[in-house]
Amino acid sequence: MKKILGRLSLAQQFLMVSFPILLAATLVIGWWIGLQVEDSVVRRIGGVTALYVDSFVAPHVQTLAQTDDLTPADRAELSALLANTALGKKIVSLKIWRPDGRVLLSSDGDDAGKTFPIDEGLAVALGGGIFSEISDRSDAERAKHGAPRARLIETYTPIHADRLGKVVAAAEFYSATDEVDREASAAQRRSWLLVAGTMLGAYLLLFLVVRGGSRKIIEQQQDLSEKVTQLTHLNEQNTQLHERVRRAAERATALNETFLRRISADIHDGPGQDLGFALMQLKNIGDTCVGSGNSDHERHAENLVPVRMAVESALSDLCAISADLQLPDIEPLELADIAARVIRDYQAKTGATVTLKTDIPQVQASLRVKITLYRLLQEALANTFRHAKCGNPLVHVKSDSTSLTMEVIDDGPGFDTGAALKKGRLGLMGMRQRAEVLGGSFELESRPGAGTLIRITLPLSTEV
Repeated sequence: MKKILGRLSLAQQFLMVSFPILLAATLVIGWWIGLQVEDSVVRRIGGVTALYVDSFVAPHVQTLAQTDDLTPADRAELSALLANTALGKKIVSLKIWRPDGRVLLSSDGDDAGKTFPIDEGLAVALGGGIFSEISDRSDAERAKHGAPRARLIETYTPIHADRLGKVVAAAEFYSATDEVDREASAAQRRSWLLVAGTMLGAYLLLFLVVRGGSRKIIEQQQDLSEKVTQLTHLNEQNTQLHERVRRAAERATALNETFLRRISADIHDGPGQDLGFALMQLKNIGDTCVGSGNSDHERHAENLVPVRMAVESALSDLCAISADLQLPDIEPLELADIAARVIRDYQAKTGATVTLKTDIPQVQASLRVKITLYRLLQEALANTFRHAKCGNPLVHVKSDSTSLTMEVIDDGPGFDTGAALKKGRLGLMGMRQRAEVLGGSFELESRPGAGTLIRITLPLSTEV
């Protein structure tokens, strides 16, 4: 059923579901109204017939006010009344009951002279009221009470003594239901037509509203489907762009390292060699001047000492820069080994002590992640040495199955992070860019007098 309804529009579902409900409601309301009309007509007919009985029958049973039974003359007059008057045509059967439940007169059957338990209707009549209802009779009951029809109006009415108001007997009579059936059927038909017309009008109005809503929903579904198709297409394009960005970032990382190696080689083979040659020539000139025995030459040799020291310092700086730019072969190394390699090189150059803590399970990381870890840790330690003047930084490297986290903590003087970022420090900006290009995050926590914490998180998967 759900599958069938799911293939229909909202308006069609409304037609399928609501029509049987409205039809059933119309039938039930018509049936209920028919019952109410039938009950009302039965009571009216019973009351009218009771007036006839009280008017025509009561005068012939007044002897019951003095005796316990009817006289033969009363019985004869009552029999003639039922046979020759309009009342007899209305009444199918008549019984006269004494207050103790004894049948004094029965127009048919052999119940006269018998005593029966007092039922509900008889009790109402003996109490002064009128009781009337439709009686559906079985064959045995019809035979017992002498009622030839299966469906009759059964009425109990009191019989009062003249001028005393005392109930001296009760009349039980049965009348045909023809009038009731006609009026109830007519009322039922009218009610069905009225209810059906009203519900049909409401049904059509509701259908128009639902159909309008259904059309609107269908249009929105079509628009939504088109938008979903567009979004799917855009998502495919976005995936392709992400893949292109990933490949471009990998190429950029490789090109950057190639460029750094080239700079390192150029520094070593160009300015480095020239400064080395210049340093040798300055030393030779100085030695020649010192051994010449000429005081002017010796004075010039002394003036060459600061120049030679400056050249030596420049050469030393160039060698250090060249060494930092040159990336070692780290591809076969694990992440923990790479961190240890960076710290070992840092300690060898600065003489500082670094505490390393690693919590790295057996995970696979691409060369790009390894290069980024190497460069970020190298830059973070360099910043610690240059700015924090800290001799014992703490490095904590940990990872789970999806990401790698590196923390560098020092107990130096700290600084205002907002001011530092506004100044656009190249080291901090470069670290942030390296992390974000890989799809990671960069966090900096510091304040004056409270040290510095650098926390960098990198995804182990570089599909960004």
